Amino acid sequence: MSDNPSTPIPASESAQAPALKLKMNAKARALNGHPWVFANEVEALLPSSFDGEVVECRDRTGRRIGSGIYNSRSQICWRRLSRGRVALDEAYLREVITRAIERRESAGCDKNVRRLIWSESDDLPGVVLDQFGDTLVLQIQTLAMEKRRDVIARLLMEIVKPAPVEIIFRNDAPIRRLEGLEQTTGTLSGKTWEPRWLRIDGFDYWLDLQGGQKTGFYLDQRAQHLAVARHAKGRRVLDAFCNQGPFALHCARAGAASVLGIDSAEDAIAQARKNAGRNSVGAEFLAANVFDFFNSPSPEQRAETWDLIILDPPPFAKSKSALAGAMRGYKEINLRAMQRLSPGGILATYTCSHHMHEAELRQVLAEAASDARRRVSVLEFCHQPPDHPVLVTMPESEYLRGYILRVE
Repeated sequence: MSDNPSTPIPASESAQAPALKLKMNAKARALNGHPWVFANEVEALLPSSFDGEVVECRDRTGRRIGSGIYNSRSQICWRRLSRGRVALDEAYLREVITRAIERRESAGCDKNVRRLIWSESDDLPGVVLDQFGDTLVLQIQTLAMEKRRDVIARLLMEIVKPAPVEIIFRNDAPIRRLEGLEQTTGTLSGKTWEPRWLRIDGFDYWLDLQGGQKTGFYLDQRAQHLAVARHAKGRRVLDAFCNQGPFALHCARAGAASVLGIDSAEDAIAQARKNAGRNSVGAEFLAANVFDFFNSPSPEQRAETWDLIILDPPPFAKSKSALAGAMRGYKEINLRAMQRLSPGGILATYTCSHHMHEAELRQVLAEAASDARRRVSVLEFCHQPPDHPVLVTMPESEYLRGYILRVE
């Protein structure tokens, strides 16, 4: 049978194969190529015995739109694997893992530190895999992939070259609760992975891959660390929401006149100071709320200006309903930064909220520039790197956006 999504399903097969069917009036994005179907978009859910397994989904006329993983307990009840018919078996997993690695290699990505699997973008919904040298950090966020965790881990040990020494399971993301899954961490060997130094883009970082944030290091900003550092020479730099300090470290080594990194997390600041000392770079770090820092009652601090400010906050919009409030937060922080930049200063500003699209970010920056009464022009448009591939039919696969701006 053809894998064309418009291929009708013969009545004999339709009677044998349980499938989801979209409602007659559903405006499901899956009809236009999006890989998700929501529970309120189907005529009826399948029994829970199908949870974590592969089922087909059909449009209102009975035409197949693809095969995907199913979970009756999740709001996203179906996630497409393929427009054709597939089985989520070892052969499928081997093929898509191999293909994901080949994508990174053909894009010229770093072979030592990289994202190897990015969920739906690599036909593995709910699987995120980062490589840090000889260690893989695996996140599984869907029931179907959790049921096949051991097979996935075995294939990774076999396919990834050179062969990894350890796999860390970072299955502690709150999103797992939406799939009915527990939050856990551990390793393939059963041994605790001890924090250690790892070299990334010319710097040593003290990484806790088993207990740190996300998968231990934000790999999506690596290209931006280098891009921003090109503007740092001779400038006074403020790295806001600095986390472990990679922007600050790169700017300091690039010849910045001074560098201050601020973050509200005491543990992140301690780690940033440790990283700066290890790499012998002149950067200072301060534990502080960024909004409070910009709105300090101290006249001296409020009068202080910078030549380069980096804004790389955590996601303010963690849900679509939070977008309006998030936009106010992004506008406020960008307005304060623009007001504190010296004439001709550089603002590198980012959002990692996938609910905030290009138009919303541009609107926020335009409003901030207007209120700050500054002339702001774009030097660079910034996006996530090729090891975090974006599906054009899935806006959620693109979450990192930003600008490097000149503020006159």
